[in-house]
Order: sequence, then C-alpha cells, then structure tokens
Amino acid sequence: MIDARILPAQKAALQPLARFLASRGIGADAISLTGFFAGLAAFLALCLGAFAAGLMLILANRLLDGLDGAVARIKGPTDRGAFLDIALDMVFYALIPLGFAIQAPTDHALPAAVLIVSFVGTGSSFLAFSAVAARLGRKAPEFPTKGIYYAGGLAEGFETIVVFIAFCLFSNHFAEIAYVFAAICGLTTVIRWRQAWLAFSGPAP
Repeated sequence: MIDARILPAQKAALQPLARFLASRGIGADAISLTGFFAGLAAFLALCLGAFAAGLMLILANRLLDGLDGAVARIKGPTDRGAFLDIALDMVFYALIPLGFAIQAPTDHALPAAVLIVSFVGTGSSFLAFSAVAARLGRKAPEFPTKGIYYAGGLAEGFETIVVFIAFCLFSNHFAEIAYVFAAICGLTTVIRWRQAWLAFSGPAP
C-alpha cells in the first residue's frame, strides 16, 4: 500500500552502497541470488525456532533485494534481472510462513497454509495483471524503475515484511497475525481482479 511512497527514500538510502558494489564489479544478479540464499537461511532458522536469527536473515534478504535494483540501475537493467527479482521474491514470501509451520505444526500449520494460499492470490493476480498490461504497452507511473508492470494493493512488499517481523517478535501470536494478514491479502486479490476486469474489458489487440 505504501511501497510507491517509500521508494524514493529507499533509493536514496541504498545509492551509496550500490555505487560501491557496482564499482567493485558486483552485479545485480549476484546480489539477487545472495539475497535468496539469505532467505533460505531464514527459512531454516525459523524451522529450528531460532526467531532472532530468522529475523536478521529476513532483513538481510530485504536489504539485498533493494540493492540488486539499485545496482541494476547503475550498471543497466536486464530482463533476466527483472525475472529473478520477482521469481525469487515469490518463493521467499512462501518460505517464511512455511518455516513457522514446520517449527510448530500443531499451532502454525493451518494459519500458515491459509496465508500461503492468500499469497498465491496476490502473487497470481499481480503477475497476471502485469503480463496483460505489458502486452498492451501500459506503464505503472508509481514504479518507473521496475522491470515489470507493478499493480499496487493493500498488501505489498512493505506490509508483508512488517508482518514477517511481527511473526519473529511475537511468535506466540503467529496464528492471529497470519489470519488477519491473509484476509488483507484476500481483499487485495479481489481488488486486483476488479481492476483487471475493468481495465481489460475491451477486445484483445
């Protein structure tokens, strides 16, 4: 919901480090993959109940996710980078609730499953909207530097990370937080369905 608003501040904060990494020959794809491995490590930490370590690794994943785009803007964006950015993020988002489900299946498995299904809704509606919008040549002015069309919503990246942080800090309330956020994700999906219904109501080109 506020990703577009914080994007300028994020870009300004990451620019010095991005310039440093680019000057050392470190590419955006390498940063994307390193961030994904940090996300995998976060998943393993959560499976073991190491919530503090999991939180640090989640934050590392998000830092690297921002840096890969900043480096790409310096060295030149690529289609492969745009693909990696979204594809790896989708897996990362599903792994975090799965880690909690494995850590305490009796208490966390059902809310984690509900949350992951809601992520399928937000992710599929996002990607389907983006694919059709790209074919029609549409642009998202709120996200001018993104490699694909970004359809906003109530539940975006920032809100998801806030929820993941809350999971780690208040793991005893995982179920309640998961159900509430799943409902928000469900509403986001329905809103995107409606937007697509209206935006793509004309004949196909």
